[in-house]
Parts: sequence; structure tokens; C-alpha cells
Amino acid sequence: MNRNVLSLAIAAAVAVSATSAQAYEAGDFIFRGGIASVQTDVDSGGLKTNGVEDKNATVDVDNDTQLGLSFTYMLSDKFGVELLAATPFQHTLTGKGNLAALGDIAEVKHLPPTVSLQYYPMDKNSKFQPYLGLGLNYTVFFSEDFKGAAGDSFRDLELDSSMGLSGQLGFDYRLNENWAINAAVWYMDINTTAKFKDSDGNRYKLDAELDPLVYMAGVSYKF
Repeated sequence: MNRNVLSLAIAAAVAVSATSAQAYEAGDFIFRGGIASVQTDVDSGGLKTNGVEDKNATVDVDNDTQLGLSFTYMLSDKFGVELLAATPFQHTLTGKGNLAALGDIAEVKHLPPTVSLQYYPMDKNSKFQPYLGLGLNYTVFFSEDFKGAAGDSFRDLELDSSMGLSGQLGFDYRLNENWAINAAVWYMDINTTAKFKDSDGNRYKLDAELDPLVYMAGVSYKF
């Protein structure tokens, strides 16, 4: 009888220990990686030439998919701080309306580092761990280059960096103590102004709201 009781006690202790080891707790680091896709929702202003706007001269911006990475530090069982990063996204700017004849105007790259405060509503031992996040995005543009016919007419393209709010919804489904399947989506408030010139000294500006949804699917690793 004593041996049976002892065996049950040891088994219970091992089960509790295993459950505890799988928990999301204060001090945990969670690394997430996967395929990230930026799906833009472009609202373009009109092209301004020396301050005069042509509302029918606008642009569109295509989507891109790259490697997405994020790092979360758990402040408690319910709250974590996340840094989102990625390999550079590349987008093509295409003329619309009175700029349509130029076709693909330019290519630009950007990085969208984002810091979010996350909330995990489920019990810390649950295998399914949904989370919500609210944060701040800073998007920096670089490698701005004109293409095709636009490259023959324009030069010195620059896109302003952007800072705005972001919202996040995601989940982990834990496979074991360390590994989980992950999926997440962010909304990012990204606005920029493109500035450039031509060889005659004319100056151009164009405002655009990109406001993408960023989808990521992959795995997470807790340590």
C-alpha cells in the first residue's frame, strides 16, 4: 500500500512539474519566426508639382512576402512585450490615372520594426494561447529607385519614415514544452510622403497612406 501511494505521489509530482514547465510565465522569452506578408491598402494623394496638386495623378503599391521574426519577453503570466522585425520588404510603385502611362514608376524597400504590449487571456497552462497586442510601429524606407520611363525623367527619390499605432491578434498552439505553431496578423498605420525632382528643377511630392495588414504564419520557441 505504501509503495502504491508513493508511486502515485511521484507520478502526480512529475505531472505537475511537466505542466508547470509548459506554462507561459514571467521571465520567459518567446521567439517566433515564419513567413510574413505585407498586404497594402493604399490611399494615394495626388502628385504635387511645385506645390500644385493633380488629384488624378496617383500611385498604387504592391504586396510583398519575406521572413518575419518576433521576440517576446513575458512580464507576467498575462502580459508580454514584443519586438517585431523582418527581412526587408520590397514594393513596386505603379502609376494610376494621369501617371498610368509611366507603368511601374519605382521600387522601394522598407523595414517595419514594431513594439507591442501583449495580453494573454487564457490560463498559463493552456495549450492554445491567443493574444492581443497594441503597439507603436516605425517604418523606415530605403533603396528608393526609379524604374523604366520614370527613371529617364525623375531623380532623387526619397520616402519619409513613418510612425504610427499598430494592433495585433495572434495565437500559439503548443506542441510540447518549447515548441508551438504560431499565426498572427497586425494592422499598421503607415503614412509617407515621396519627394523627388526632374532635370528641369521641378519639385514633386506625393502623400500616401499604406495602412497594411501584415500576416505571419510559422512556429514559436519558448526558452
